[in-house]
Amino acid sequence: MTDKDRPWVMRTYAGHSTAEASNALYRTNLAKGQTGLSVAFDLPTQTGYDPDSPLSRGEVGKVGVPVPHLGEMRKLFADIPLTAMNTSMTINATAMWLLAMYQVVAEEQNPDLSPDEVAHQLAGTTQNDIIKEYLSRGTYVFGPEASLRLIADMIAYTVHEIPKWNPINICSYHLQEAGATPVQEVAYALCTAIAVLDQVKASGQVSEEDFEKVVGRISFFVNAGVRFIEETCKMRAFVQLWDEITQERYGVTDPKMRRFRYGVQVNSLGLTEAQPENNVQRIVLEMLGVTLSKDARARAVQLPAWNEALGLPRPWDQQWSLRFQQVLAFESDLLEYDDIFAGSHVIEAKVAELVEGAKAEIDRVQAMGGAIAAVESGYMKQNLVSAHAARRARIESGEEVIVGVNKFETTEPSPLTADLDAAIQTADPEAERAALASVEAWKAQRDEAEVTETLAALAAAAKTDANLMRPTLAAARAGATTGEWAGTLREVFGEFRAPTGVSGAVGVAEAGAELSAVRERVRATGEELGGRLRVLVGKPGLDGHSNGAEQVAVRARDAGFEVIYQGIRLTPEQIVAAAVAEDVHLVGLSILSGSHMELVPDVLDGLEAAGLGDLPVIVGGIIPSSDAKALVERGVAAVYTPKDFGLTEIMGGFVDVIRKANGLD
Repeated sequence: MTDKDRPWVMRTYAGHSTAEASNALYRTNLAKGQTGLSVAFDLPTQTGYDPDSPLSRGEVGKVGVPVPHLGEMRKLFADIPLTAMNTSMTINATAMWLLAMYQVVAEEQNPDLSPDEVAHQLAGTTQNDIIKEYLSRGTYVFGPEASLRLIADMIAYTVHEIPKWNPINICSYHLQEAGATPVQEVAYALCTAIAVLDQVKASGQVSEEDFEKVVGRISFFVNAGVRFIEETCKMRAFVQLWDEITQERYGVTDPKMRRFRYGVQVNSLGLTEAQPENNVQRIVLEMLGVTLSKDARARAVQLPAWNEALGLPRPWDQQWSLRFQQVLAFESDLLEYDDIFAGSHVIEAKVAELVEGAKAEIDRVQAMGGAIAAVESGYMKQNLVSAHAARRARIESGEEVIVGVNKFETTEPSPLTADLDAAIQTADPEAERAALASVEAWKAQRDEAEVTETLAALAAAAKTDANLMRPTLAAARAGATTGEWAGTLREVFGEFRAPTGVSGAVGVAEAGAELSAVRERVRATGEELGGRLRVLVGKPGLDGHSNGAEQVAVRARDAGFEVIYQGIRLTPEQIVAAAVAEDVHLVGLSILSGSHMELVPDVLDGLEAAGLGDLPVIVGGIIPSSDAKALVERGVAAVYTPKDFGLTEIMGGFVDVIRKANGLD
């Protein structure tokens, strides 16, 4: 038995509605024993839009906190001393901008110190991994080359100016959510790390002797699923492979700098809407996968709440998840022992199998030209969509058991969900109005000439190969907004649309009786209506979580529909225009960000105005039952939520809706 280890950093991923409300939540969580902050930003902030942009409608303050300018950043961290805090910010495309505002707020909190002295004291992490955004989460802004340049600039800046900061947190988390197998999760995350390190090396901004420090500041953010033996082995495989890559490819000699440093948010994909109380033991099992093994233990852990498949967790739900960690760390004897898996032939064999599979996949991606080439060609995305489709098929066939969903479905009434509307936190309907007012007031009091000047300097620097961190800090100090910073760089770098992976994805290998029956109904109904049935799958607003939409699109194609799917981030107007142009029989909207009550009516009104008021619209997403009822009353033909896991059954529902709308029954 050894001395007791220090526990990992305990965080709760949090941020919602307004900076003031989020600040109050952070201070409460810190008082409950949380040891670090993990900030969730809303989608406009993540994708570089101000609250007054048409694309921000319905999205402000929904999945995180809106931070459109320095004034809101001040409110977010009021009375929280940033030089004494470890803050993780889940921010990617606009990471440079948010880090600049964070640094400026810290300078303002410490007027006696020089900006350099303040920067040297800051500790934390910016997620800043853009490759997984193209593959799974969809909050990218610029194309891969410009995005990698911003990442390299931040890494070079932080290694010299904010040495305790992790400038990038390479995320395999979202790859697992998008369907990745453990081998794909390990391989694609490490390919991303290679792409980033190669870019930093090529930029010439970091000397040979400092490069080891760059490698040492790279951290990872992983996912832990419920198959906790496999997940334990996956983490050990990550540790082994990272040690090899950093030594062999980058010549890092200091073993401390080669350490695989990672934080974890355990799997939210597997949380169920049916019998949600079962999510508690799922979360605990997932936590064990990243804490039991001392040699591959997480540095920081944040856990979802039991009710996340229902909606936004309340402070009490988040407290419960924090207590899981505290019971394990402080009541159990876990931290008193060396690695309990060392020498296990079962674990060693599984780790070796994962290492071998991941190495082969890394070699395939590198042979294509690396991670960026594999994103642009659609190779990685296609593989993830196919792996996800295979998993869905296993769940539907019952081969993969989900307790309370496809097996053991009988249940007593749950006291936790007796009042569904009270079992989740509702987003503040005033958040959007408050954010709009905040931007207006902010712009009225700033020096407009100074803002224009700093943004012009940023644009000029972006056209050269200068490091963009200093012009970004100047724009933040002058009072530019999030939308202005991103808009300035959009002008220089252009916009980007990532491949959807749907066209090349492999769907159901062979159609069983159920799918064959639906396929026959699709064919027959098409004949009755004089052509093949066409379905438009649309993602309105800024929600980039496209996994559900992609799986629906792939299964609809397998069921014989002609599918029109143009990817993420469309305005209601663009969706209506596509429905008109493609002459579709059904529009399916997917929204997971909580903006369904604003965006769905906009689509319905647009169709009505285009003379398509009788075209059926269905909606899928994380939609509370009271909202689902309101949407149906508003004219939506059907609403699907996570409990509706049978995709083939949903396809049958598509046919029912089309037949009813066309008076065929």
